[in-house]
Amino acid sequence: MSRKYFGTDGIRGTANAEPMTAEIALKVGMAAGRQFIRGDHRHRVVIGKDTRLSGYLLEPALTAGFVAVGMDVVLVGPMPTPAVAMLTRSLRADLGVVISASHNPFEDNGIKLFGPDGYKLSDDVERQIEARMDNGLAEGRAASRDLGRASRLDDAPGRYIEYVKRTFPDRRTLDGFKIVVDCANGAAYRVAPTVLYELGAEVIAIGVEPDGFNINEGCGSTDTAAMRAEVVKQGAHLGIAVDGDADRLLMCDETGAMVDGDQLMTIVAESWHRQGRLKGGGVVSTVMSNLGFERYLGGLGLSLERTAVGDRYVVEHMRAKGFNVGGEQSGHIILTDYSTTGDALIAALQTLAVLVEKQQPVSKTGRVWSSVPQQMRNVRHSGGRLHEHDDVQKAIANARAKLGKNGRVLVRPSGTEPLIRVMVEGDDAALVTALLDDITQAVEDVSRVNVS
Repeated sequence: MSRKYFGTDGIRGTANAEPMTAEIALKVGMAAGRQFIRGDHRHRVVIGKDTRLSGYLLEPALTAGFVAVGMDVVLVGPMPTPAVAMLTRSLRADLGVVISASHNPFEDNGIKLFGPDGYKLSDDVERQIEARMDNGLAEGRAASRDLGRASRLDDAPGRYIEYVKRTFPDRRTLDGFKIVVDCANGAAYRVAPTVLYELGAEVIAIGVEPDGFNINEGCGSTDTAAMRAEVVKQGAHLGIAVDGDADRLLMCDETGAMVDGDQLMTIVAESWHRQGRLKGGGVVSTVMSNLGFERYLGGLGLSLERTAVGDRYVVEHMRAKGFNVGGEQSGHIILTDYSTTGDALIAALQTLAVLVEKQQPVSKTGRVWSSVPQQMRNVRHSGGRLHEHDDVQKAIANARAKLGKNGRVLVRPSGTEPLIRVMVEGDDAALVTALLDDITQAVEDVSRVNVS
């Protein structure tokens, strides 16, 4: 059964329009609060956000909803998504909430929920919350004397900074490293430069002047040009770029060349495998990860187990099968020895620990395998399951037949935007381009027919 409000990563949409309205946020607070009120203890929810203007709209609405059902609210202000997950566990809260649309522009916003264990909620629990939102909020209201209270946790950034620093190996520092960090004018604009500086690095911070509108705008992991240029200009050893809520990480080397999530996972997984720390016999990633990554791991005697797109599905598979390294090509990297969700800063520090150990530049450490040509294209549409249309399926089948065992095709709807995402991968770059053109043309043709 599909969900009405929740997508692949919480509820997301244009701020102050359905479903990202104050009314819906109020309902989410009441419904999620009732879902997690269990037992006789005083119940508590942690609410964090990124730097979008619309956070001022959604935060008080969510707070009112939780207070209305008798749950106390702890407000931590702009904080990375993984920080909220950590604080939810650390404070023994019953629920964690992040108000963020991650890598999307400022016009969008979203609501992500974490359970008391710091993990994102399952599809089933999200369906139960949706049912409460539509069918039973009145009966869940607390009596006047049982209303919740709201307070602010002033030392939340410091708690997270110290937690992240403790994940870096003892007796090692970042002395001698010059690092450019691009914080996307988002939730990590204070904590990320602080962590790196306190570990000894010379830090050049950009994307640290949020104004409510400029989150992810020409900066961060979705637009790395500014970071790459600054690395070259400053003669830095590397660049780090996070997205608006700092659960996603990309890097560049000293020349400004990019290192994506697949390569970053390789660095950590190979190091941990060598130390006997890697669990599960490999890495968990999504169907989007490069075939070159899978082949390289195979050469080490390790597996790459793939899931549907979305870091929550990666985490679910990791938990079920006992893996401790997983993530996405886009930069969500989950290291369950330290975190319950993607954490850009922890992933960056684990990568930096390998660089310190090897005393090698990123250009050498970060490129131990060659990517198989992979191209992706997004087709915007006005609705419907276009990828299931017969004409699109025929184009997909034709592409797979031509690629055989030396390539892959993936066509899927976005879980957060009205897009059909098309990916074609294979050893023959010219063939990949041609097949990508064929499939996207088929999707566009079907879309035009549906509109007319």
